[in-house]
Amino acid sequence: MNAHSRTLLTVICEAALEKRLLADLETLGAPGWTISDARGRGHRGVRSAGWDTEGNIRLEIICNRELAERIAEHLQVRYYDHFAMVCYLAQVEVLRGERF
Repeated sequence: MNAHSRTLLTVICEAALEKRLLADLETLGAPGWTISDARGRGHRGVRSAGWDTEGNIRLEIICNRELAERIAEHLQVRYYDHFAMVCYLAQVEVLRGERF
């Protein structure tokens, strides 16, 4: 097995931001992403996934560390003050390194 080290940036935020975030990721050069619905409770209370724009989404991007940090910084500056959003980074091993 030939594994390659990459960074996983996970973003959990309001579903209403999805279109804006996808435009940002395209502009910032993200190689790809995965989006799923998310439910939970946090600083801003309980969030359900009952309505398209009321729930939360979980956005995951696997890329190099530099790009992950640049995307996270952009999200922090642009969205943290006005929207429910959490970002975290984790080191991951991928098998097809050329794709990330």
